[in-house]
Amino acid sequence: MEIVLIIVSIILIALVLLQSNKASDAGQIITGGNSMLMSQMKERGPEKFLTRLTFVMGFLFIAISLFLSI
Repeated sequence: MEIVLIIVSIILIALVLLQSNKASDAGQIITGGNSMLMSQMKERGPEKFLTRLTFVMGFLFIAISLFLSI
């Protein structure tokens, strides 16, 4: 089961690195940047798939970690 956790971890890291950089855009909200930012953050196509797959892999990582800790 530890091997599965390692594989899920590597996939999760890769998925996070593949996602587009939203942090710099979100920082503009605090500094008074683009007021239309929230309306332009709509995810579509492959970006939406990557976000959902990242969520699923994160959930699997947490579930497997909790299972191994018991």
